[in-house]
Amino acid sequence: MTRRLVITADDLGREPGSTDVILALLAEGNVSATTLICVSPDAGRAAARARELGVLPRLHVTLTSERDVPRWRPLGGPASLADPDGTLSDDPWVLGARGEAGDVIAEAGAQLRWMRERGLAPVAADSHAGTLYGLHGRSWLGGTLAWCARHGLAFRLPRDPEPYFGGPLPPELAAAHAAAVAQADALGVAIPRTIATNRRTAHDLGSYERLRDDYLRRLAALPEGTSELFLHPSREDAVAGPDGVVRSWETRLLRDPVWHRALEKEEIEVVPGWWP
Repeated sequence: MTRRLVITADDLGREPGSTDVILALLAEGNVSATTLICVSPDAGRAAARARELGVLPRLHVTLTSERDVPRWRPLGGPASLADPDGTLSDDPWVLGARGEAGDVIAEAGAQLRWMRERGLAPVAADSHAGTLYGLHGRSWLGGTLAWCARHGLAFRLPRDPEPYFGGPLPPELAAAHAAAVAQADALGVAIPRTIATNRRTAHDLGSYERLRDDYLRRLAALPEGTSELFLHPSREDAVAGPDGVVRSWETRLLRDPVWHRALEKEEIEVVPGWWP
């Protein structure tokens, strides 16, 4: 076997600044995949530009808004996902407390149709802010995997979750994860060997070099098989607060010769997906 890695720039379409950075990284060949937020005002432009580049984004199923941009609206109608004003809450715990399974799957379907209507037929999906996994209350993972199987989609669910969580899962979560992996295998839904990303703030990291060192460590620790590293590159002025700093550091990382030399040294093959 060999070590393969999908390098994904999440959140294409989030807002114009992030869209422009991600499209540039794709054109440069510094990332091998991206995920599209369909509910944002910039989604149409992002989808059109991706088509021009010959890039097929994954569906980034989005059930919550973000705090630093105007709130998004669900494509499938408000239902249990939305606040009284019809917008998606920016708090995943609010969604986790009230979201109904039927509404979640209906919204995922509406977002998939939106992409297909614009000439993009995604072959995989994943979850913006991790809301589908049950980390913020209710879990819709079982229904999501069944939905992926019906539509022939791969899904971002790590076969080995420890690199993402930083250690063993609590027993209850470990049991739920094992059941989900077994369900994915039974349904034929392709999943990655493992996944990794940065979960620390700019304050915790302290510097770009600390962020780079952490990603280099993750790179060296990748197991055999096909894994995914997902980042959220953007401009610092496009994302409010300290998140903008980390996103600008991730943009810098993806263009850093040190990073590219490490990929070569570790003999990691960069690929567009973890599915056949």
